[in-house]
Amino acid sequence: MKSPLFLKVLFLSPALLALPVSAQTATNATTQTAATGPGVRYRITQAEVTGGTFTLRQLRRLGLEMFTRPFTKEEGHGDGPVDPNDPVTPGGRPTTNGTWLRVNGLDAQTCQECHAFVSMATIPPTLGIAGVGGINASAFAGVSQIDIEDLDGDTIANVNGRLINPPFLFGAGGVEMVGKEMTIELQARKAVAQANPGMVVPLIAKGISFGSISYDAVTGTFDTSNVEGIEPDLVVRPFGRKGEFISVRDFDIGALQFHLGMQAAELVGSGVDADGDGVADEVLVGELSVMHIFGTNLEHPVQVKRRNPAVRRGKNVFRTIGCADCHTPMFETTSPFLPLAYPEDATDPTANVYTTTDLINGPAGFQRGPNGGALVNMFSDLKRHDMGPALAETTGSALDPFFITPRLWGIGDTAPYLHDGRALTLDEAIQMHGGEGQAAATAFGNLSTADHDALLIFLDSLRTPRGAAADISTPIRQAI
Repeated sequence: MKSPLFLKVLFLSPALLALPVSAQTATNATTQTAATGPGVRYRITQAEVTGGTFTLRQLRRLGLEMFTRPFTKEEGHGDGPVDPNDPVTPGGRPTTNGTWLRVNGLDAQTCQECHAFVSMATIPPTLGIAGVGGINASAFAGVSQIDIEDLDGDTIANVNGRLINPPFLFGAGGVEMVGKEMTIELQARKAVAQANPGMVVPLIAKGISFGSISYDAVTGTFDTSNVEGIEPDLVVRPFGRKGEFISVRDFDIGALQFHLGMQAAELVGSGVDADGDGVADEVLVGELSVMHIFGTNLEHPVQVKRRNPAVRRGKNVFRTIGCADCHTPMFETTSPFLPLAYPEDATDPTANVYTTTDLINGPAGFQRGPNGGALVNMFSDLKRHDMGPALAETTGSALDPFFITPRLWGIGDTAPYLHDGRALTLDEAIQMHGGEGQAAATAFGNLSTADHDALLIFLDSLRTPRGAAADISTPIRQAI
């Protein structure tokens, strides 16, 4: 029979075992028992992230533990007292049983439980870290009313919010880099307009048109009425269905608060218990930094069976019928080094950088392009498009029919499809395109059987990485 000491070591955090001795004995390493919650949570500070004490692998492992950790109420999980004046916004939401709400957040204890499947194309599905979520993991955001009884008789259980099916996080570093470089280019075009009052300046970044802008020197204002696909601030936000978040860090702040009720200190203030649940500093700056490092170092999706004649034919059909007009197959970044910043400046991605992610030689493993940058085969233009009334959400926002072009890499493994998972097959997803995607959907419907099948075979060749984050996710019981 194993000794109590062996059992204690067996269930220690792998990250903690990998830390320097000084860090293992630090006062910010909080230990819990089976009676109070999961094991050790090392409260890493931003000074430790930047101080050179930890290796990249250790920082990624700490980020992985934040991503997969089941947070407890003692750590700040959940909201505080219900705010009768605003029971929808995170911080003062009601619950169904003192812990969960499920509709409008408070629907998870870990990030991982909503991102649990590397592939939905295998039977059984392939479990893994940072993958997609099944429809049962979909989030209902901003919802306060659901017509479950179909009282209006339209056969739809209408909601006044959004249904969001969780995407995978693979390749996020490359996506973030493309978005940041686009923002830099667009901000430079804005400066050109300001230096040349009255001139209509095209807004083109990495070959993608975002409309145009001009500057009125008399009023000192920009005319942004012709800006398209992004906000008037000319910041590309590559994450979120509507293009809402500039980075993995930015996304994580909102996700932790919405899904888990875990408030970041950089959002509400250091030492501040903004939701009144009795816990301050629920997520430290350093903890968000390691989550950012973890997310941007995840492996990128891949393409399989490239030389298959049907795959090649399908790729040509993809371009011919106009799919590639929005689902841009590839970008090359100018630099292979993604800057990670705190605090983040949306209009200047080069400000406040504390470290960089090597997209080519690091764990993300992107291929080097002809100009020395990383090749990011995401199949998206990172621009919002009107997809028509049939796919529109029902929040009452002008953005209801608009969605950022979904990245297609990995799509062969990620059913169900579309923003809310309503399409169970790729065939259905394409046929449901409306608005700016209607022409491609119509062309798809008119394809010959051979071209139709080839296109689907091509899309099926776009796969998620296997063994993602495997080098930092080996359970300690296997390592002993």
